[in-house]
Amino acid sequence: MTTSGQQPIETLSDASAYLEGLINHERRPGFSYARLDLKPIRVLLDRLGRPEESLSVIHVAGSKGKGSTCYFAESMLLELGERVGTFTSPHLESWVERFRIDAEPIDEERLVSAVRRIRPIVDDLRSGPPETLPSFFDATSAVAFLLFAEASVDRALIEVGLGGRLDSTNVVSPAVTCITSIELEHTDKLGDTEAEIAGEKAGILKPDRPAVLGALRSDASRVIRARAEEIAAPVLARGEHFSILPKADGPRRNAFVYRETVSAQPPFEIDVTLGVPGLAAVGNAGLAIACVRALRAHSDGAIQKAARESLARCALPARIEVLANDPRVIVDAAHTAESARVLADALATIAPDGFELILSVSSDKNLGALLDALLPSARRVWVTRAESIRSMDVNTLAKSVLEFAPSLEVEVVGDPEEASRRARAALPDGSHLCAAGSIYLAGIVRRVLGPEQSPNE
Repeated sequence: MTTSGQQPIETLSDASAYLEGLINHERRPGFSYARLDLKPIRVLLDRLGRPEESLSVIHVAGSKGKGSTCYFAESMLLELGERVGTFTSPHLESWVERFRIDAEPIDEERLVSAVRRIRPIVDDLRSGPPETLPSFFDATSAVAFLLFAEASVDRALIEVGLGGRLDSTNVVSPAVTCITSIELEHTDKLGDTEAEIAGEKAGILKPDRPAVLGALRSDASRVIRARAEEIAAPVLARGEHFSILPKADGPRRNAFVYRETVSAQPPFEIDVTLGVPGLAAVGNAGLAIACVRALRAHSDGAIQKAARESLARCALPARIEVLANDPRVIVDAAHTAESARVLADALATIAPDGFELILSVSSDKNLGALLDALLPSARRVWVTRAESIRSMDVNTLAKSVLEFAPSLEVEVVGDPEEASRRARAALPDGSHLCAAGSIYLAGIVRRVLGPEQSPNE
C-alpha cells in the first residue's frame, strides 16, 4: 500500500530509488540530523516486530578490514554447515550485494518485498518528531534484520556502517564483537584522535560477550580495554591471546599461521593459504578465525578444516580483486592513505614491473596520500570521473597527477566506462591494469571488464 502520489515499489529499480532517495534527502543542504541515541532505529524495529532479536550476531567494527573480516567469517561458517546472513556496505554494482544469504546476494524479489514492508513505517516516522526520525542507515539496517530473520539464518555477520556507539546496527545483542583497526577517519563525527574514535567503536562491546581486537596502537587499545573491563566483556586480542603469523615465502604473501595460546595446551593452530593476495587479507582472515573460535559453537578439528578449505576459496570483491575472466586486471576500492599503501604493497608482487592505473578520486579524499602510494610504480594513468557529483574533476585530477609525476603519461577520459574499455584495449602485452581511488570506479570496472554474470558470482 502506498500513499497517494507515491511511486509504488514493484521492482529492484523502484526499491533502489526509494533507498537512494532517503540518503539523497539527508545530503541536501539544510537537512539537520543529529544522532543523540538509537531511539529512531529502535522505534522502527519495534514496529517491525523486532526481527533483530532472533539473530545470533558477529558484530564487526573498525576503520579498515571490517567488510573483509565478515566475508572470511561467512566463508568459514558456511563450511561449518551454518546458514549465514551478511550485511555490508556500500555496494559496488547493485543494492542486492549489501544483503547476502549463504554467500549469495539476496534475490531481487525478496529485497523489493522487504523495502515495500518498511516503507510506510519509515515514511510515517520521517514525518513525525525529530527524536524518532529514522535515517537512511536505520532503514537499510532494518531491511537486513528483516531479511535475515525471515530466512532463519543461524548466524548474522553485521558490519558497522560508521563508528559504532550510535551506528544503526548497534541495536543487536551480539554473540561476539570485533574491532579490526583504528585510524583517523570521519573526524568531524567520531573525534580528532585515535582514542576518541576508539571510544566510539568500543560502543559495540556488550557485557559478557567476547570482544576480538585486531592490532591496535596504544591509545586506542587503552580506551577499548577500559570499556571492556567496565562492562565485563572478555577481550581476545591479537598478539596477546592469538597470533597471526604471515609466512615469508610465496609471491602473493597470502599464507599464514593462526595460533591461539591462551585457551589450549598445546596451542590451537591452523596453517592457512588464502585465495586472495596481500598481508591485509591475512590479518583480516586471522580475525575472522578468532571470531568463529569465540562463538564456541564448533570443535577445534572442524574449525581447522573449515579454515583451511574455505579461506582458500574465499573471494573479496574490489579488495585487490584479480578478475577471474581477465587476470591482468586488478580492481580495488582503495580510497584512503592506508588502503592505497596496502594495494601498492600487493601490486609490488602481482605486477613487479609496474602497472597501468585507472584513477578516479572523490573530492573529499586525501589525494596526495593516494598518489604518493600508487604513482611511483605506475607506467600510465587513465584519469576519469566515476561519480558525477562526488568525484574530482578530471582535468583537476590530471593536473595533480602530472604535478606529482611530470614525466608520467596521463590519458583523460571523462566517461568511466569508456576509460575502462580504452585502458584495457591499450594495455601492453604482459602488463597489468589496476583500477583504484573510488568505490564507484571499482563497481564500474567490474561491470565493464568482468565476466558477463550477476554482480557477485
